[in-house]
Amino acid sequence: MPTKPGVYQYFDQEGQIIYVGKAKSLKNRVSSYFVKNHDSSKTTALVRKIADIKYIVVESEMDALLLEISLIKKHKPRYNIMWKDDKSYPSIVIKREPFPRIFATRQVIKDGSEYHGPYASAKVMHTVLELVRKLYPIRSCSLPLSKQNIEAGKFKICLEYHLGNCLGPCEGKQSLQSYDHNVENIRKIIKGNFSEAIRELKIMMNDAAEQYRFEEAHILKEKIDTLENFQARSTIVNPSIHDVDVFTIASDSQAAYVNFMKINNGVIVQGYTAEVKKRMEETDKEVLEVAIIEIRERLQSRSREICVPIEVDIELPNTIVTIPQRGDKKKLLDLSQRNSTHYMLDMQKQQEIVDPERHTNRILDRMKQDLHLKDLPVHIECFDNSNIQGTNPVSACVVFKNAKPSKGDYRKFNVKTVEGPNDFDTMKEAVHRRYSRLLEEGEPLPQLIIIDGGKGQLGAALESLGLLGLRGKIAVIGIAKRLEEIYFPGDSLPIYLDKRSESLKLIQQLRDEAHRFGLSHHRDRRSKEALRSELTEIPGVGFRTTQQLLFHFKTVRAVKDATIGELEEVVNKKMARLVFDYFSKQKEGQ
Repeated sequence: MPTKPGVYQYFDQEGQIIYVGKAKSLKNRVSSYFVKNHDSSKTTALVRKIADIKYIVVESEMDALLLEISLIKKHKPRYNIMWKDDKSYPSIVIKREPFPRIFATRQVIKDGSEYHGPYASAKVMHTVLELVRKLYPIRSCSLPLSKQNIEAGKFKICLEYHLGNCLGPCEGKQSLQSYDHNVENIRKIIKGNFSEAIRELKIMMNDAAEQYRFEEAHILKEKIDTLENFQARSTIVNPSIHDVDVFTIASDSQAAYVNFMKINNGVIVQGYTAEVKKRMEETDKEVLEVAIIEIRERLQSRSREICVPIEVDIELPNTIVTIPQRGDKKKLLDLSQRNSTHYMLDMQKQQEIVDPERHTNRILDRMKQDLHLKDLPVHIECFDNSNIQGTNPVSACVVFKNAKPSKGDYRKFNVKTVEGPNDFDTMKEAVHRRYSRLLEEGEPLPQLIIIDGGKGQLGAALESLGLLGLRGKIAVIGIAKRLEEIYFPGDSLPIYLDKRSESLKLIQQLRDEAHRFGLSHHRDRRSKEALRSELTEIPGVGFRTTQQLLFHFKTVRAVKDATIGELEEVVNKKMARLVFDYFSKQKEGQ
């Protein structure tokens, strides 16, 4: 294969295109599929199905990208990323006719009319239309208002004229010059240029006031207020930012969400978020490169500047690509990023409701990638120690299966071999007892063990696993509380997962649940120790009976002095007899 840029196509045994890709160097890119081991099972599956390869050489990488998009649209290969929607978007049209009509349409007719848009949000488009119609009355009828027809008196004014929504050009009550002047102002507003329209309205208002046409001046003042209020809601950055497209991306293992915003005069005139289904675990860079071309083509954007959060390999004629680091454009980029992230989170919530199994698989797949695990962590166990100044040390183990708590599998350990506050030995004992028991009973082992603590606790757990012959067979990590550092065996430096990462959130959920469960058990033990009294020394009398008696009689002295009948009112006859006989013998001995 040549080392030139181009597009390659993979075919299966039936001659169907299963994948289309672009490359800066065809030889290097295609050979990479066949000369290395792939982390992705999807890529491995694709390579197994390749029976034939064809390629097309082009002049530049940009040409390759455009050709790739065209071929994907035409053939819809099984392993390529997929756009979720393929709808047409509405535009505002200024018809090429005498006294032009201005309305919304989804059809573009090449008759010389002006089309502004398309708008990804019909709501935004109708808001703009409502504003311009309120400021400048224009006709809504489809009458052929030629000069000859108007002079011949073929038309009569309608209800719209009497409502003030039209100035009656059909009967010659508004001149073509006046109407075209209004259309020009509407054109400026649609393009986001409010300043010129406001300035012109102020000149007209002042002229009307100077000529004592105060009613007309008041109407113009109301129009200025309406336009300024709309501009205040729309302008979010420096109004000098003009003709800029902003693209950002948020993604998970199954889809990417690309947000697009078009800025004119500091105003967002278009906004859109696209969902792109991943087929081959494409990177954010790969998805964004395709998305920029696709969205600009769909929404017919010709902006001279594109702002992105990461470096992309695209070259568009008369267009620069920038990565803002500060200032108003960086604020726009951050706003777009929030939109793409919130859209992704909303889609994930919907997916959790509609398809919980797929939602779970996505989270576990993300965790597998983030922690570089060999197996999907369907079964996870987390350990935490609890003691207060070395008293009543306990350890807890919580179990999650399919990213959900499996409370029937939770285990608590009263530490038997450790004296004093020794977190490391406590962890060593708990881990050893847990997995020696699972091995004895032939129970399934987890794919991932999480240790609540840093390198010390992690090392103690690994020591126990080594004694059981399990070290290296089960993935183990430690999580430190201070900065949520993740420690791996044999690695002195921790890693830090994104604070918004679903993997980190699941790890934190496991850690917090282990802490809660361990603390609850420790609290119970402390309560029992605190209630340990002369009553618990009576053979056959346990903690619960002691608790009931002290709650009712308040003191041990009162229990000693109680009659058998009084005791039976609080506990059962057997317990009452044991307590009564015990204290009766004490009194006799005295």
